[in-house]
Amino acid sequence: MAASSNPKKLADGIVSGRLPKTALDENFTDVHPPLDPHEALVASDRCYFCYDAPCVTACPTAIDIPLFIRQISTGNTLGAAETIFDQNILGGMCARVCPTETLCEQACVREAAEGKPVTIGLLQRFATDEAMQQDVQFFERQKNTGKKIAVVGAGPAGLACAHRLALYGHDVTIYEARKKPGGLNEFGIATYKTVDDFAQHEVDYVTAIGGIDIRYASPLGKKLSLDKLRKEHDAVFLGMGLAGVNALGLKGATPQGVRDAVEFIAELRQAKNKGRIPIGRRVVVIGGGMTAVDCAVQAKLLGAEEVTICYRRGQKNMNASPYEQELATSHGVTIRDWVQPAKLKAKNGQLTGITLEYTRLEKKKLVGTGEKFSLEADQVFRAIGQTFGDNESVLEDELKLVGGHIATVDAQGQTSLPDVWAGGDCIADGEDLTVTAVAQGRDSAEAIHQKLMG
Repeated sequence: MAASSNPKKLADGIVSGRLPKTALDENFTDVHPPLDPHEALVASDRCYFCYDAPCVTACPTAIDIPLFIRQISTGNTLGAAETIFDQNILGGMCARVCPTETLCEQACVREAAEGKPVTIGLLQRFATDEAMQQDVQFFERQKNTGKKIAVVGAGPAGLACAHRLALYGHDVTIYEARKKPGGLNEFGIATYKTVDDFAQHEVDYVTAIGGIDIRYASPLGKKLSLDKLRKEHDAVFLGMGLAGVNALGLKGATPQGVRDAVEFIAELRQAKNKGRIPIGRRVVVIGGGMTAVDCAVQAKLLGAEEVTICYRRGQKNMNASPYEQELATSHGVTIRDWVQPAKLKAKNGQLTGITLEYTRLEKKKLVGTGEKFSLEADQVFRAIGQTFGDNESVLEDELKLVGGHIATVDAQGQTSLPDVWAGGDCIADGEDLTVTAVAQGRDSAEAIHQKLMG
């Protein structure tokens, strides 16, 4: 990666334009190039088409995986897409970002027998891409029921819920806090995982069924309360995700150079010119999940020379899958485990480094050992989990919350209120996965439909 001849300095050690455009374009190409038709046939031929297939059980949306792979193998690609979309209308995005290595592909019989599973994710992308590129719609909206449902959040859970409700003939209004739909898929996933503005193409594909109206810049708050939504609609689904980010919890003022990883990822996702995103020369990412890996890898792709992920427990405990960890190290990211931040070092209000303390388990409780070391850093990213943010104060008087998340009372997302359901990252059982959010949105829609129609 050649350095740019004219980087723009924004702060000590943090500059934009570290790399020329040609290098950035190469760095941010699709991390999983799609299969061509011949490759798809070869890959599909490896499937055993198991009866009672374990891969289906491992899929949160329960897609009939052997069926859609068999359809691909017989040349019925659009039929395969219909099988996928029937269970997961956001199957195209899930094919790109799902940790298939710990879900369906890990459960694959080929994985157990040979250590090389059927490439289910790539085959799913092959089928769904074909349908979306041809703009083939498989589902026809049923006769209008006259029922009105409010969906809060145009992310994976909200979109999946809205599509299923619109399919049944209900009128759905999605209230989205941002000025653009997509939620996690649009703002929270690494750029190299979803290229070519795919998230927005998918929103268009989902809403093409009709009966779905999206109102932007409409966050829950004084002007749009849950009580108001309940009065104006027959049912409400909450799928607004998590808006806040956990703090490092260190004493003293936070110096310049400390950022939230989710904010950095969102900025990069929306940037028309990635060369304008400022990045440090020495970068430290605090956290151990997918967000930490996405942040660290993209810092490297932007031209950071040294990038270190620091995680308070062992690598086996990281929420990021082994594949994601390997992806990070293959890009030159260093992963240091059993360490936690102790102090941020600064000069004239600008970050210069971070002091970390080694950790260990004592009677199953994580404690610091007292032994510390320091890393030079001109940029530190926080990727230590998200919180409900301002939505907690908006909802705490109306809904039962558990640990800053919405409590649900059944598997279909029913909340403590009889006409309110919830799903995705905002609920207590959320898993920070697109596919799980889709399943919860879909299942809530089924429950809402059943209750409204008796």
